[in-house]
Amino acid sequence: METQVLTPHVYWAQRHRELYLRVELSDVQNPAISITENVLHFRAQGHGAKGDNVYEFHLEFFDLVKPEPVHKLTQRQVNITVQKKVSRWWERLTKQEKRPLFLAPDFDRWLDESDAEMELRAKEEERLNKLRLESEGSPETFTSLKKGYLFMYNLVQLLGFSWIFVNLTVRFCILGKEYFYDTFHTVADMMYFCQMLALVETLNAAIGVTSSPVLPSLIQFLGRNFILFIIFGTTEEMQNKAVVFFVFYSWSAIEIFRYPFYMLSCIDVDWDVLTWLRYTMWIPLYPLGCLSEAVAVIQSIPVFNESGRFSFTLPYPVKMKVQFSLFLQVYLVMLFLGLYINFRHLYKQRRRRYGQRKKKLH
Repeated sequence: METQVLTPHVYWAQRHRELYLRVELSDVQNPAISITENVLHFRAQGHGAKGDNVYEFHLEFFDLVKPEPVHKLTQRQVNITVQKKVSRWWERLTKQEKRPLFLAPDFDRWLDESDAEMELRAKEEERLNKLRLESEGSPETFTSLKKGYLFMYNLVQLLGFSWIFVNLTVRFCILGKEYFYDTFHTVADMMYFCQMLALVETLNAAIGVTSSPVLPSLIQFLGRNFILFIIFGTTEEMQNKAVVFFVFYSWSAIEIFRYPFYMLSCIDVDWDVLTWLRYTMWIPLYPLGCLSEAVAVIQSIPVFNESGRFSFTLPYPVKMKVQFSLFLQVYLVMLFLGLYINFRHLYKQRRRRYGQRKKKLH
């Protein structure tokens, strides 16, 4: 009796340069896999959804591919990698618009186009860094120095923000709400130090020491230092307000989870609890911090109007006085725009770490 030929379940994903196909067949030996005239042909004896049978399928690709597929056999499946002739994103896998019934997205490897571009850039940066290190000397030595430098930077920041967080917590527990109005004078010096040192993070991203994007780091550095040095640092009236406590507390609460995570990453230590806290605690803390900063800016507007500090008069023939409070009102809008940019960046980081929701994709 002739063996029945069946179609296996096939799952696919893509990157800009490659296609990945996972064929759900176990106990496969010597599969026949080839590409002719841009059509992938697969035939193999194996154990699939319909038991032990001969399974085969044919796929005509959406665009041109290189005719040398690479496959790898595992006990449970056949993994096939196909190189695209032109590095670009495909809107679908097959030339025909209607998806074959046996084909489905591989959510374990699926990325949307923007995430795939970030992965591609990261790989390219890694390749360029490797070439640069090879030309400059021993990569092991440079990597060790870089890890040591980043470890010490994150350790110093962790100690600084931990001191602020513990100081604020203990004083609040002892003095209660009365401490709100004396926050600036007890921890401002350490906050000045930590926030100025944070410039190192932006420089690290800009020169390629870390793979972090520059914009979110720069936005946070400029925003926090504007609040610290301009809103609080130049007006004694603002230094005595309760909002200082909430701004400083939210900043330090965020960083006591972020810096130890980065510090341990430098020595290749992955602590699941700390990792979860790093990728989760920002969800409530970033909006609270942004709200506290917004309250501080709003409360400072009448203070700057009354003192006239940083206000100026336009030259002749306009001769119009421009109040600094006008800039503060514009800054309020920019503050929430910056929150959106950082929130989007952190959400993408969390989604890459813990996986994205499986949504129906063609």
